[in-house]
Amino acid sequence: MNEWVTDAPTFAVVGKVNMGKSSVLSTLLEIDDDMLIRVSSTPGETTRCYALPLTFDDKEMIRFVDTPGFSRALEVMRVIQDLHGEGTPDRATIRRFVDEQMEKGEFEDEARLLEPVVEGAGVLYVVDPSKPMRDAFVAEMEILRWTGTPRMALLNDKAENSDRTEDWKVRLGSYFNLVRTFNAHHARFEERRSLLKSLLEIDEKNKNLIEQTIRLIGREWHQRREESAEFIMDFLAKALKHRETEKIDEKEEELEHRKERAKERLRKRYYSSIATFEEQTYRKLLKLYRHKLLKIEVVDEKFHGLDLSSEETWQKWGLSRSQLAIAGGLAGGAAGAAIDIGTAGLTHGFGTVIGALTGAGGAFFNGDSLPELKITDQGVTFHGDRRKALIMGPPESDNFAWVLLDRVLHHYQEIVTRSHGRRDVGTIDCEGEGWVRKFGRERRTLIQKWVIGQLKGAERSFDADVFRELVSVLVEVEKS
Repeated sequence: MNEWVTDAPTFAVVGKVNMGKSSVLSTLLEIDDDMLIRVSSTPGETTRCYALPLTFDDKEMIRFVDTPGFSRALEVMRVIQDLHGEGTPDRATIRRFVDEQMEKGEFEDEARLLEPVVEGAGVLYVVDPSKPMRDAFVAEMEILRWTGTPRMALLNDKAENSDRTEDWKVRLGSYFNLVRTFNAHHARFEERRSLLKSLLEIDEKNKNLIEQTIRLIGREWHQRREESAEFIMDFLAKALKHRETEKIDEKEEELEHRKERAKERLRKRYYSSIATFEEQTYRKLLKLYRHKLLKIEVVDEKFHGLDLSSEETWQKWGLSRSQLAIAGGLAGGAAGAAIDIGTAGLTHGFGTVIGALTGAGGAFFNGDSLPELKITDQGVTFHGDRRKALIMGPPESDNFAWVLLDRVLHHYQEIVTRSHGRRDVGTIDCEGEGWVRKFGRERRTLIQKWVIGQLKGAERSFDADVFRELVSVLVEVEKS
């Protein structure tokens, strides 16, 4: 057994330049780092084999081998036929070819490519169906068929022009055990998992290990989703409870222009803090989903300029006024019901009614309020000196939380649906529709009750029911 083939199921990934071989590998293994997998249109970019293992807990489950690809397939086919003589060449003949060429070096690319195959690796043959069928492709397929190893052809359907796809499928079906279509630039988690399941159809001897790998991948994805829900919940709780304080002197209190300058400093600091909390959350999500090329810009001014009273904001982000009023009313009613229970029913249900009216009215009339700046009469102690201060936060508007949640869900979708096979440095913006208005009434009420608690400074930010609901939301976002 050589360096390329181990006890783990091994598959040599083969394809010509510009066919998307490295993009497929990057997507399968979630690697968008050119230091590990070079995605390039430059001929001869891959000049030797690279072992790329799929591991869990430091155990190698499946090994992929990135190969140089064929460069002179027609000539190599004739050399192998001459080596074998009459009849159809077999793996033994191809092994002789590899051994001879490792010394001669005349067909080095093909020798390196075929080395793991003759040692027992299966083959994933990647083609771009927008390319015309040529004799060189037929020669490649013939050589791979002679190896007798398990073989799957992968149509990397990345181009708009896929008129030749059916022709490719027919021809590939004559040379490979299985033919599948896979778009390396747009594949999501389910497509990746489905491709790994296809390996079961060509490699029965490693069925148990491949099935175990598929289970582990599914479990890991579920864990990532739960961690994401936890990150989002922590961010919202932190943002909703946050306060910024700016001490003021007598002149700032009495002179309006000085007070306005103090307020402006406070606003900038407040929104800068919210932006920092959000950026920290995105960094965690990008690391969790292994993205190095995807960028998310969070600009303080965007928060500073957030106007919840503008028609554009109401149309795009957060709940509508009526949704907010209903959610606030139902959440308030739930709080009132708790009062009724706590007083053994002595309020005769008035707590529920008052709570609902208060919640609905507050949500409707304060729905377009920005976090309010207040001057405290009680004063604030700074280094032992009690002075008056401006305080910004927590926001009066319940909808502030829904706007933040909408933004995070929008960015989450961009993160989980971006393929690692892409090599463009992407920057996520906030274009597109929001998510929270699609929520059902029960979901909105549950989250709104938690939001109200956070705005009132609840000690605990974690709520099991809200957490599970957020996990369900993330499932829907991923599938959209």
